[in-house]
Amino acid sequence: MQNKHLIVAALLTSTLTMVAQNKQHKQNGQTASTTATQKRTTEEVSKIINEVVVTGTGTYRRTNNAPVAVKVINAKDLKDAHVNTLQEALVKLTSNVSMHTTGMGTFMNFNGVSDDYILILENGKKVMGDDRWSRISLSNIKRIEVLSGAASALYGSDAIAGVINIITDDSKNSLDVSAYTDFTSKDRMNNDVNLDMNIGKVSSQTSYSHKHADNWQVNNLEAFKETDTEGHETQILKPTGRPMSTGFTSNNVSQALTWKINDKLSVNVRGNFYDHNTERPQDATHFTQSKKKDSNGVTKYTYTQKKSYTYDVHHTSYTYGGGLRYEMDKNTHLYFDVYSDNFTSKYDYWQTDTKDAYEETRKKTHYTNWSLKGITRLASWNKLSAGVEDVEESLNSESEKIRYESTSTMNVFAQDEIVILPCLEAVVGARYTYNNNFHSHTTGNAALFYHTGGFRARASYSGGYRTPTLSQLYATDMAKTNSRYTINNVNLKPEKSDFFNVNMEYSNSWISVGATGFVNKIRDMINYRVMSEDEILADAHLTDIRNDGWTTIRTRDNINKATIKGVSVNAKVILPLGFSVKGSYTFTDSKAETTTYNTKTKKNVTTVNPTDKSVKNLANVNLTWDRSWSKYHI
Repeated sequence: MQNKHLIVAALLTSTLTMVAQNKQHKQNGQTASTTATQKRTTEEVSKIINEVVVTGTGTYRRTNNAPVAVKVINAKDLKDAHVNTLQEALVKLTSNVSMHTTGMGTFMNFNGVSDDYILILENGKKVMGDDRWSRISLSNIKRIEVLSGAASALYGSDAIAGVINIITDDSKNSLDVSAYTDFTSKDRMNNDVNLDMNIGKVSSQTSYSHKHADNWQVNNLEAFKETDTEGHETQILKPTGRPMSTGFTSNNVSQALTWKINDKLSVNVRGNFYDHNTERPQDATHFTQSKKKDSNGVTKYTYTQKKSYTYDVHHTSYTYGGGLRYEMDKNTHLYFDVYSDNFTSKYDYWQTDTKDAYEETRKKTHYTNWSLKGITRLASWNKLSAGVEDVEESLNSESEKIRYESTSTMNVFAQDEIVILPCLEAVVGARYTYNNNFHSHTTGNAALFYHTGGFRARASYSGGYRTPTLSQLYATDMAKTNSRYTINNVNLKPEKSDFFNVNMEYSNSWISVGATGFVNKIRDMINYRVMSEDEILADAHLTDIRNDGWTTIRTRDNINKATIKGVSVNAKVILPLGFSVKGSYTFTDSKAETTTYNTKTKKNVTTVNPTDKSVKNLANVNLTWDRSWSKYHI
């Protein structure tokens, strides 16, 4: 019944779209033929004029003239690729991103580093929470700007692997209604509706997104290994009800209002509400394997059927904020913004044989950010950006035994863009950070940009700095299934990185080619470490935990460091008759060193492996045909 209602809603919104578009065409005196001509003209001009980007320097620059290389995915790219999620778009349209989906969710890897080190922005504002990828609707995206590498001098904590900035579309028409609905297998559905209005000096953007999917498996068998006395392995298959991708239902509503008071001053307010419920199969079961040796020394294997799930996960978040833009004169602009992101994750336990249904708060975070930034052109060859920023964060969690913890960070930052010669530019910047837990730190960045004709060359260095999360500092966790107890560690150090990048590009009216080489060195990476027997015996609290029957006691610690090297190439060729082809390839060589304690030898052991979920070779190719004639467009 729910799906029938959704289908009716989709048809209604699609009809409303056609009515609104026809009405607007009549009001503007446009004919279908004129619209097709304008569309052709726009596409032809877009091949010549570069897109405007802001992520690389924090100031508006044309792509070809940006000192820091930024990958741009525009709205047409998204439409042509037929993607439904932000993650899918990044995988399809760049060669830097890979995804891995399991029953625990979807995880992203970016240039050999996990998405914990990727800063996600929406119109320059940080997106928080576990569902940050899902809270952004593709239907209202103007472009996606992808910056590879550390950028903490510009954006503060978390920007170690890169920055992904989603720029949403502004309302330009008096009325614009659009809707998009997509159905695929496993009852997966995406429904997006947008309403944009301009009334005098006030513009409004409203969007609603509904998504749904069922649980699905690659197969319903799980493999176990058995080893005989001669060391030969046998694979045993047991049925499992655990899905590879967990079913869910989510709703996302956003509203933004902008009032252009005059030519110099404008104010804006915005808000968002997001709700996500998993729909795990309550009757799903799976098998666990146990083994022990009999009196003859032969290993015997037994399999026990267990209930797979006892709870669903419920995420909610709401954001709100506002800001103003003031143009003092043509050379100086001021920006003031206030933003708050509030995220809650709960376990919804359903009724079992021993307990009634109940709810437990897994995580509740509160993030507030205010910033004041000024951009001024000191001379025709010099542009300075500077500002202050304050960040307040708090966390409480019933499941992780966190009553209430908070942290405060104050930042002062500045960046100078200098034209040395008509063909040579430089960028230098720094950010001073004071955190109440980790005190002072300064992060810098520098870049050189040379350009002549259609050739561009860039070289840059940027530092990365990421303070431990409140959960990493204060969380304790007990996993009874594997008898593992995790204690908190308030002595963690911030993670740091050094990113070096060289980029060369050439483009003309029909071809664009580029190559990039990078090295990212990350140190003091945080990971789980099993505590040694000496540590446990020296601490009465840990000894009590061991005496309570917990076989493994671990903590988070700065035990990892990684070096990621990579080369990326890309090309786009515009062919006759409306054809174009583009592709990209990225080779990544990652090495992560991990120091762990060996319980048998009672010594620390360092192992070297690729970084978690990294992929060595990634490539994509896209062939497009796009023609317009008379009033037709295909």
